[in-house]
Amino acid sequence: MEHSRQYSWRKGSKWMGLVLSLSLIFGKASGQIRYSISEEIKEGTSVGNIAKDLGIDPVILKSRGFRIVSGSTEPLFQVNQNDGILYVNRNIDREEICQRTNVCLINLKTVLENPLEIHYVAVEVLDVNDHSPSFPEDNKKIEISESTLPGTRFQLHAALDPDGGMNSVQQYKLSPNNHFRLEVKDSGKEGKVPILQLQSPLDREASSSHKLLLTALDGGKPPKSGSMDIFIDVLDVNDNAPVFTKDVYSADINEDAPIGTIVIRVNATDMDDGLNGDVSYSFGNVNIKVHELFDVDPITGEITVKGQLDYEVDDSYEINIQASDSGAVPFRTEKSVSVNIKDKNDNAPVIEVTSLSSTISEDSRPATAVALLSITDLDSGVNGKVLCFVKGDVPFTITPSIQENMYTVVTKSQLDRENKSIYDVTVIAKDAGEPALTTKTTLRVIISDVNDNSPEFLMRQYNFY
Repeated sequence: MEHSRQYSWRKGSKWMGLVLSLSLIFGKASGQIRYSISEEIKEGTSVGNIAKDLGIDPVILKSRGFRIVSGSTEPLFQVNQNDGILYVNRNIDREEICQRTNVCLINLKTVLENPLEIHYVAVEVLDVNDHSPSFPEDNKKIEISESTLPGTRFQLHAALDPDGGMNSVQQYKLSPNNHFRLEVKDSGKEGKVPILQLQSPLDREASSSHKLLLTALDGGKPPKSGSMDIFIDVLDVNDNAPVFTKDVYSADINEDAPIGTIVIRVNATDMDDGLNGDVSYSFGNVNIKVHELFDVDPITGEITVKGQLDYEVDDSYEINIQASDSGAVPFRTEKSVSVNIKDKNDNAPVIEVTSLSSTISEDSRPATAVALLSITDLDSGVNGKVLCFVKGDVPFTITPSIQENMYTVVTKSQLDRENKSIYDVTVIAKDAGEPALTTKTTLRVIISDVNDNSPEFLMRQYNFY
């Protein structure tokens, strides 16, 4: 039997949207509601009245232990047991909680005990434009030969802005000049990257240096900005740059690859002779994580594993490799190498007991909830697919809940305390990896007595003489 409802209302001067779905599971109501708040909201600010939204009488909240299930850290939200109002418990920084996601959702689990009643609350943290774009360095020095042909491009450092969506970096502007124009490339995870393109030939005899101002702007209203000075030194040497032999470099590597494993080899050639055509390799504009995990041989161009890879931390890397000749004023060419990390089954399932009714009556009907479990696996694909079950021949089983990764331990048959009064219920979670990883946990359940037996004589007939 299922019921679904949808509500919306106006609170103060703002519209607040709520989606409420109710399902009758084992005789207990389970609900899910969703709210939206802005980051940096003050501590103690009310988010909404959970009890009112779910139709729960506030009088029973404290007696039934209405609470938010939280981990070991101080929770972001708390619920008032007197009136059921959900409020902000500490400062919420969206950039700290959701670093690389466009939609920042905080999923909360609320519990009412005796009988067990579970509700789910999703709080969306909306971004505010509280950061300005900034470049990794205040200025950039570029050496360009006067023989460089128009159309040559020079990739610059991208500006960083922790804000999300339109509040992140949206555009770049270059100060007016006679020789350069600006292009912007969308590099996916790395965001928008500025590229300086030479429009007209440089003449060292006319001007040996140029100064440009690059400005990054976010999409806030009003927009915030940050800038970087670009100094161009015009030099009259070495008129050929190295050229990579491939247009695209990509490689796959297992996350458990040992240190020293060769990922890929890049190769570039230079038409110049002698030192001007002697090519060496190095990292270009890469972040510190790439430096920690990978190395590049300056002579061979081999990219090797330097640190421990972890698919669960990051499943891909864009490595910018720079090929330089050995001229007095070296030419440099950059190429992006895509490295995809392949997942290995290196994470066992994790079982979290979020709620447990350690004592149940022997007259409890089948499908009575005993415990609520959260079972997760950090691996991906089949390595992260989990099968869970109750071990042995016991009158208990496990069923999935309406919330993803949530499961409920329930009775599957009639209990009899006189037959057995204590059960140690072992729950096993096993992933589908090769080889499979398994985790188990044991729940102790005590069966309480009811008056379901009449007195009986030990013998049907007694004879006296």
